[in-house]
Amino acid sequence: MAQQAAKPINVNDLQDLKERMKLIAEADPNQYHNDYSLKRYLRAFKTTDDAFQAILKTNKWRDQYGVSDLANSPELHQYGDKARVLRHRDCAGRPIIYIPAKNHNSNTRDIDEMTKFIVKCLEEGCQKCFEEVTDTLCIVFDLAEFSTSCMDMQLVKNLIWLLSKHYPERLGVCLILNSPGFFSTIWPVIRQLIDDNTAQKVIFIDNETELCKYLIPDVLPTDM
Repeated sequence: MAQQAAKPINVNDLQDLKERMKLIAEADPNQYHNDYSLKRYLRAFKTTDDAFQAILKTNKWRDQYGVSDLANSPELHQYGDKARVLRHRDCAGRPIIYIPAKNHNSNTRDIDEMTKFIVKCLEEGCQKCFEEVTDTLCIVFDLAEFSTSCMDMQLVKNLIWLLSKHYPERLGVCLILNSPGFFSTIWPVIRQLIDDNTAQKVIFIDNETELCKYLIPDVLPTDM
């Protein structure tokens, strides 16, 4: 399925934000954001002032959270069955983050380490983006064999917070596969946590024909 066209950006707003960020990045190159990133923040936060402040907050968070070190963090290896950035892409060229919900247990997880693992996956996915083609991600939640013990509202809230604050406009589509009947009682609670723009990107897939509009089913792992 073709990717939705990104909202146009006011050229003057972008130039203003670039000039502000240029001063910051000249003093500290680690603060640098490219044009694609600046546009995402402008789309998400609407005004130049708000986008600028959001970028500074993200830069501070990335430094304090140690985002650049997560890829080589040995304690996160144990969560390898919780999510995976796939080698293949979806039909719009987006990197795919595949999450088999059955492997998650809200009663035994360490929420801080799981959140770090989420950030690690988001980072890996974003780094795989060919931004000239697409700078968004496809996140797939596979709810096969899903039970109530797999449901982790705090982790869902953390993911939503990360996407809205520090990875704005990175979500291209979120596919929900193999949704059990009782999930219809959970979804309205989650829906209240996300804005309308994000909600439009959440697609419940009922069959393989529908899935083929977004990705080739064979790319999904069978070893998780």
